[in-house]
Amino acid sequence: MTSQPIRTAVAGFGLSGSVFHAPFIASNPVYKLAVISTSDAGRQAKAKERYPETRIVSTPQDILAMADQLDLIVLGTPPATHYPLAKAALEAGLDVVVDKPFTVRSAEGEELIHLAAKLGRVLTVYQNRRWDGDSLTVKKLLDAGTLGTVTRFEVGMERWAPRIAKAWKASATPDDGGGVLFDLGTHVLDLALRFFGPATVSYAEIRARRPQESADDDVFLALRHESGVLSHVTINLNSHLHGPRFRILGTEGAFVKFGSDPQEPYILGGGLPTDPEYGVEPPQTHGTLEANGQRVTVPTERGAYPEFYRILAEKLDDGGVASALPSPVDPADSVAVLKLIEQARTLV
Repeated sequence: MTSQPIRTAVAGFGLSGSVFHAPFIASNPVYKLAVISTSDAGRQAKAKERYPETRIVSTPQDILAMADQLDLIVLGTPPATHYPLAKAALEAGLDVVVDKPFTVRSAEGEELIHLAAKLGRVLTVYQNRRWDGDSLTVKKLLDAGTLGTVTRFEVGMERWAPRIAKAWKASATPDDGGGVLFDLGTHVLDLALRFFGPATVSYAEIRARRPQESADDDVFLALRHESGVLSHVTINLNSHLHGPRFRILGTEGAFVKFGSDPQEPYILGGGLPTDPEYGVEPPQTHGTLEANGQRVTVPTERGAYPEFYRILAEKLDDGGVASALPSPVDPADSVAVLKLIEQARTLV
């Protein structure tokens, strides 16, 4: 890598900025965490305590005003701001990481992709669940052909969250990017498309169960992939008893996995991505493979969120948009997810 660090700003210091971005940027010597923006006084104090050498400003606009001193901006702000902020950042000459959902409308995402290409900037989307340990385990099984020809893919993210902690989430409608389909749903849909290719939505249930919910918190989608696989996607914030994270049926075997990836809670608990135990899942939540009447435990691959920023650094160091190296996530993949969400909403 070059001797000059990638001067990076993180816009937003809620869960996204404080857990999924800043720790991984700060722990990677290829990057310099130069600026964090947050208007919340408590978050400003937390950011200053954790990153004393980082400049703390109030708004993303403050970051854009110093674009000539930066290389990269990471947008961890509410979904409705993603399109205008990403557009402004690209036009200011910055490479851009957008947290999911990429944008609220697929047409906006396509416009950003065209703009980034025109301006010669790198644009990518933070689909970090590709580097969950269980997602990596599923990919390993699929790549090895262990399950034979897959016929059904079931993926779910279920939680018990009867109260909405963030005011903007309580008031956000689907037009604002609110709801679980735009939140956790973008992760599981991305995985379905990544594993089994293009798909259409053949059936959809989209409901709001919580009294304060302005969008949706209980979703089931059935997808039909061009590859022939059927995917069942479940996202629910009203579940006391969580279903499997993955259940995959194939002609040569089946795999089931319960539990949640440990990386997010580990960082929330004060751990660092550089710790030896980071990303290691306990044996009691490893998955089960059944084939030929025999059941075996499949150890979960180590979670690897740092891979996103490692791959991005290689891309930027190799010439950015002109490099033949891939981005960590092709934003076109995230547009495909948004189109599935739009299609699903027409069915209910």
